Amino acid sequence: MSAESKKRSAAQAALAYVPDHEVLGVGTGSTVNFFIDALAARKVPIKGAVSSSESSTARLKQHGIEVLDLNAVGEFDVYVDGADESDPQLHLIKGGGAALTREKIIAAASRRFICMIDESKRVDVLGRFPLPVEVIPMARSHVARELVKLGGQPVWREGVVTDNGNVILDVHGMQIIDPVRVEAAINQVVGVVTNGLFAARPADIVICSGRELPRG
Repeated sequence: MSAESKKRSAAQAALAYVPDHEVLGVGTGSTVNFFIDALAARKVPIKGAVSSSESSTARLKQHGIEVLDLNAVGEFDVYVDGADESDPQLHLIKGGGAALTREKIIAAASRRFICMIDESKRVDVLGRFPLPVEVIPMARSHVARELVKLGGQPVWREGVVTDNGNVILDVHGMQIIDPVRVEAAINQVVGVVTNGLFAARPADIVICSGRELPRG
């Protein structure tokens, strides 16, 4: 099965977790694009979607799906998104598409986080994929120095500006044995908006190429 077919399979399987007549949280990325297309094709009767990025917002609107403001929605049931890595405890690295802050906010507001991946994203220890960190622009050099102290090798993702007007540092060379601790430590660095570890709030369900993975 091709990588694209695996993404389509995961996206189709995620539809089973979408409740009718409710607000749905929608993430960002290539697998999410397949999910949005499948959601529209199936004509799933949702009240509307809370989107994590401008690109997903545009795709939802193209399909005639109403995009809602999270401030007006409050807490909702299900958030569906992809990931760049997932460990056996369903901790994730996200942010390859630079939408990590809005993704983390929407995940926090949801009761259930459904994550779609393919086999290539499964790892025993997080960190093979460089960890994205969203940073206030004026703090980029300061944050980079602090990330070196934490054991990483930060690289500025040049030419990329997030939907929030910030920059991304991709942290290489970290084996993240304790994702909850590392997530908290990086978030405490002044100038960091947030980082791409979803450990304090991991996925509730990970669908890998169409099947649900067990935790642990």
